[in-house]
Amino acid sequence: MTTNNIRILLVDDQYLIREGIASLLELEDGIEVVGLADNGQSAIAQALKLKPSIVLMDVRMPEMNGVAATAKIRKALPTCQVLMLTTFDDEEFIVQSLLAGACGYLMKDIPSKDLAQAIKLAHAGVFQLAPEVAGKLVGQLRQPPGSQTKPPADPALTTRELEILNHLAKGATNKEIAQDMHVSEGTVKNHVSHILTKLDLRDRTQAAVYAVEHHLE
Repeated sequence: MTTNNIRILLVDDQYLIREGIASLLELEDGIEVVGLADNGQSAIAQALKLKPSIVLMDVRMPEMNGVAATAKIRKALPTCQVLMLTTFDDEEFIVQSLLAGACGYLMKDIPSKDLAQAIKLAHAGVFQLAPEVAGKLVGQLRQPPGSQTKPPADPALTTRELEILNHLAKGATNKEIAQDMHVSEGTVKNHVSHILTKLDLRDRTQAAVYAVEHHLE
């Protein structure tokens, strides 16, 4: 193996699935499986020891689930990306995983070649969602007024910041937001920065997920 390989820690509580995915990934150029874990607690310990490039993380596991483990790994190892790989497409799992810092949410029925490509994209910083997962998030955005089950957004946000957060939830760029709101891109950037600070969020992706979770469509 070369030092340029993407180092993978694979976390799954099912032995056959864990070993099977590991075997398939070892066949891919540029990818090296450096560790295996069967629960969230073990994943954290392995991540701290092995310093992987990417953690492939299941969601439901004993002792500690993948969402909690993702948050702890991202806090301890900010340069390590966590890519969720699971059979569960529940909206709550999706939203909580992304809020915890996952760089994507994929399903286990993904072909091995596509998974290898997803790993390489995650390593390059590209955010990814399985099509059915993206559809569920869009579905949340389209829920009719009055169907909200989440608490309202942080009251510390101004009306203008809430408006920008709404745009972020729909995937708008700074340029598109600026054009729609008739302000400069610099003004939008400043507002986005204030939103992230007030809500204690890491980036635009987490802000978008926050908006979805709080039904700010």
